[in-house]
Amino acid sequence: MLVFWHQRLTMLATPKTGTTAIEAALESLAHLAIQRPPQLKHANLRKYHRFIGPWLESAAGAPFDVIATIREPLDWLGSWYRYRQREDIGDAAKSTAGISFDQFVRDYCSDAPPAYAAVGAQSQFLAPKNEKGLTRLFRYERIEDLIQFLEDRLNCEILLPRLNVSPVMELGLDPATEKLLRKVAAREFELYDTVASQG
Repeated sequence: MLVFWHQRLTMLATPKTGTTAIEAALESLAHLAIQRPPQLKHANLRKYHRFIGPWLESAAGAPFDVIATIREPLDWLGSWYRYRQREDIGDAAKSTAGISFDQFVRDYCSDAPPAYAAVGAQSQFLAPKNEKGLTRLFRYERIEDLIQFLEDRLNCEILLPRLNVSPVMELGLDPATEKLLRKVAAREFELYDTVASQG
């Protein structure tokens, strides 16, 4: 999470949407950069509006704009799956080694996903608190829109490094599994389509 005090702007760090590279590029410009632990770095919108936002706005005497990114749901799951293929994952229960992407998605759709498939949902991360939501939501697939917005708002050029990139691999999915995902995660696709339709 990055906070730009003078610009009255907060950027939330939606997991697996390229925020690590953006934070690396902008940390020196931010007045507050929450990089760790993950529970604070990836504080969701509701937690922001419950705890952090009121504190910032009280101290600044003015409201802050809040922005975030969202990724196409199937691509987002693919990124989680590839990320958890890494040998240095730390927690073996969260490793997807030896598990197909199709099985990973099916497990994600289950009522009680195992640890390796329990990755939450972007719609939960971005859910508003009462009437307080986001000022603007950007698509990961059009990261240039976010960069342009930040360049204009911060009055600087932004060059993104490649960080935290998951391994490249083919991710096959059975049509029946994709159909199941689109049913179980309908809210995810609806939210993404809403942002995509805004150009």
